[in-house]
Amino acid sequence: MALYAIAPPAPHAARRGEPSPVSQATVPLARVKQIVAAIVLAFSAMLIFLAIDGLTLPMRLTLAVFVAAITAWTILDLPDTPVALAGAAVLAAVGAIDEDVLYRSLGNDIVWLMLAAFVVAGVLRQVGVVEQVIARLLARLNTVQSLFWTLTLLIFATAFVIPSTSARAAMLAPVYLGLSAAIGNGRVNRALALLFPSVILLSAGASLIGAGAHLVAADMMKKTGGESPDFLGWLALAGPFSLLCSLIACAALLRLFLSPEERSMALTRPAAEASPTRMTRRQWTVLAIAAAMVLLFATQQLHGIGMALIGIAAALLLTTERISGLSLKAALKGVEWNLLLFLAGTLVIGEALLETGTAAVLAERVVGLAGEGIAAWPALVIAFAAIAATLSHLVITSRTARATVLIPALALPLAALGADPVALVMVVTLASGFCQTLMVSAKPVALFGGMDPPAFGQADLFRLAAILIVPFVGLLVVFATLIWPLQGVPLR
Repeated sequence: MALYAIAPPAPHAARRGEPSPVSQATVPLARVKQIVAAIVLAFSAMLIFLAIDGLTLPMRLTLAVFVAAITAWTILDLPDTPVALAGAAVLAAVGAIDEDVLYRSLGNDIVWLMLAAFVVAGVLRQVGVVEQVIARLLARLNTVQSLFWTLTLLIFATAFVIPSTSARAAMLAPVYLGLSAAIGNGRVNRALALLFPSVILLSAGASLIGAGAHLVAADMMKKTGGESPDFLGWLALAGPFSLLCSLIACAALLRLFLSPEERSMALTRPAAEASPTRMTRRQWTVLAIAAAMVLLFATQQLHGIGMALIGIAAALLLTTERISGLSLKAALKGVEWNLLLFLAGTLVIGEALLETGTAAVLAERVVGLAGEGIAAWPALVIAFAAIAATLSHLVITSRTARATVLIPALALPLAALGADPVALVMVVTLASGFCQTLMVSAKPVALFGGMDPPAFGQADLFRLAAILIVPFVGLLVVFATLIWPLQGVPLR
């Protein structure tokens, strides 16, 4: 199958000199959002500072900033990173946390791990390793159905090397463009375009570095006194679930979006491109270093070296020009600094909720409202958390923001009702990875849906999400209540 390195077009790019395409009809909606946000903030301020008893001043300030951040993300649709950084800065300015907490967040090992992973991913993209591996495997495929299943497994594997869903989407977009151009069938291309972002999002849950939300969850597990899973531990818990969800998405696209004739359609390749070019020595070297990095991640309990340090060592080695031909300066240009700063800001907000005792107070109030009787049914608590977190992508469009909001506001309070906090944090974090209902719900969806000509529409996303959401939630509840207890994560 021919693969063409074509950069995806920027969706809805405005022509030079033309005014911004904001119609007058959207202005009243924006004004309504501002009024609703103002009402929510005013009501919450009165509730936090006047009506709720038993809170210290740091707790009230932290809760106010937390509510303001949620309002900015959900109602006002403000950019994620400025809101997170502003919230972290305000917490330090009003004395809810020490200023050192804000500065330390930029030096957190999580931030360094993500930085190193971005550099490694940039080198892999620069030397063309991912395209080469995919081209060599796809060259042996003969039908559309075998193409879909193989692509699902290949996309799943990229979650263990490439650190964010948006970075994986950018790396895999040229692969889709090359395949769609070679196939030349509109219905098959539509299903293929839906497959890429769906598997990218669903498979991310398998890897600790697959999304920033996972690192936020692991950090909060540590701060609450629980045992945070390492790279291999996360894979053991979330890997089977994420793989099953990815395979279900592939099966749904094949069965419900394609006819039997289309599934069995033969793939043809130009004779000149039937055999992919041989991998160079440089590509083999880069692939070996990346594989060694993942192996060291998985065996961390044996050697005791931190994941961040392993990632930094691999990044420095790969940015040696004699090895990859890419300098560290050039590799750093491909880092998603916006995501790293957002991650640092959300870590500060999450730590403030825990350190000030705000999360503990929320847990006590939830127990008081729900009553002690529900503690006898931890499976119901797990199911409620899974449903609420899965639907949260309709309101909060950032995966990491969802984890930052849902872990202290949903998972930890619900843990007071009898369910194990580690299980609840895992459930909430994995459930927040279901985000393919709307074009704006995730960057990979927006990237593949915004290509010219459009590969799929909003109706296609609604149809696919309606098919996937029930097995997704059901599988998550089954794993949390039946499988994870056998792996050492109790239900209670």
